[in-house]
Amino acid sequence: MFDVGSTAFMIVCAMLVLLMTPGLAFFYGGLARRKNVGNTMAMVFVVIGIVAITWTLVGWSFAYGGDGSIPFFGGFDQIGLLSVTQDMLNEVPAEEGAGYPAIIDVIFQAAFCMITTAIITGGVAGRMKFGAVVAFLTVWTIIVYPPLAHMVWGGDGSLVGDMIGALDFAGGDVVHISSGLTALVLCLVCGARKGFGMMSYRPHNVPFICLGATLLWFGWFGFNAGSEFAADGIAALALVNTVVASGAALASWMVVERIKVGKPTLVGGATGLVAGLVVITPAAGFVEPWAAVIMGIIVSPICYFAISFCKKKIGYDDALDAFGCHCVGGIVGGIMTGLFCVPELSWTDFGGLFYTGDPSLFISQILGILVTIVFVGIADLIIAFILKAIFRGSLRVSDADEAQGLDVAAHGESAYPAYVGLD
Repeated sequence: MFDVGSTAFMIVCAMLVLLMTPGLAFFYGGLARRKNVGNTMAMVFVVIGIVAITWTLVGWSFAYGGDGSIPFFGGFDQIGLLSVTQDMLNEVPAEEGAGYPAIIDVIFQAAFCMITTAIITGGVAGRMKFGAVVAFLTVWTIIVYPPLAHMVWGGDGSLVGDMIGALDFAGGDVVHISSGLTALVLCLVCGARKGFGMMSYRPHNVPFICLGATLLWFGWFGFNAGSEFAADGIAALALVNTVVASGAALASWMVVERIKVGKPTLVGGATGLVAGLVVITPAAGFVEPWAAVIMGIIVSPICYFAISFCKKKIGYDDALDAFGCHCVGGIVGGIMTGLFCVPELSWTDFGGLFYTGDPSLFISQILGILVTIVFVGIADLIIAFILKAIFRGSLRVSDADEAQGLDVAAHGESAYPAYVGLD
């Protein structure tokens, strides 16, 4: 007998997470240049199609199949969900009492894969071939994301979650560090946009940015609360922490802007909101609300520094700041989970350094982050250079197409066909 409340809760959470990917399309589309807004949004939207196929055929099985005997890989036993659907309809996953049909987990985790993969596209907006984007993301959703999800969330025998003992409530490692780092690798392989460092790239549609951030914020409640996989007090705690951390980060970002440039901006506030959502993701069900507020306050100046200083100083063209917001914010969140995790809420035998004085969890968090960076970074480089060879030595569009804008060059359509002014 299934619990109707838990079943409804998980279905709603899955729907909320599914909303995040179209929300990201608006967020990225607003940040893009006018001539590239359609292409930027198309790169996000195509992820829905890619993951719908790859996750059903192999992704779920590679992430959550098998018997747990392999630390970094699920198995082949649930490929295509063949012969397992009926079992999932009958299974009750709750350890005590009635739960929900396990098949809901398939779409819930597919939605996670969608938003993670979509984040990557922000690093290469405005200059990567659409076909190359599709090819890279297809391979990535097969050989990078599923094994990483298994390593962190695969249960007994998983490399990061069990053997190392690192905590990741809703995706600091799996979602944000992996996607942000991949965006950095791709932007380095593709090279910078023409005029990078010599001209200013301004967001073309601030209301789009605000709309996208709002949809992300709303969807993130299902993202974090749903990662408890039960309608209980921990889910409620994750919800509260998500609200207060994102709000604190929004306020903190505006304060930083007021100090640095003299005026707080709506774009900055929206970016701070997202940074706060990122930082609380690995810790949402592990920390108390006061700690969530501190995490939100701290993450904004760190991400602001990464975006406004490090990018210019080092010279990488992370077009929409996927690395500066998601990877950097995810690292901060993972580390601070090791500081503020309430011992009674931990999935392991160790609590946060602040409570216990024991650095074990703190060290495990750092090791988990390092494993994620090494695995994802190496895999990204291999995929990128193989595809670069396949695409005749370059993943980026021609100079003429880049100058014209990828809306017309890649898709034959314009987001604003009546507009006749300068870009």
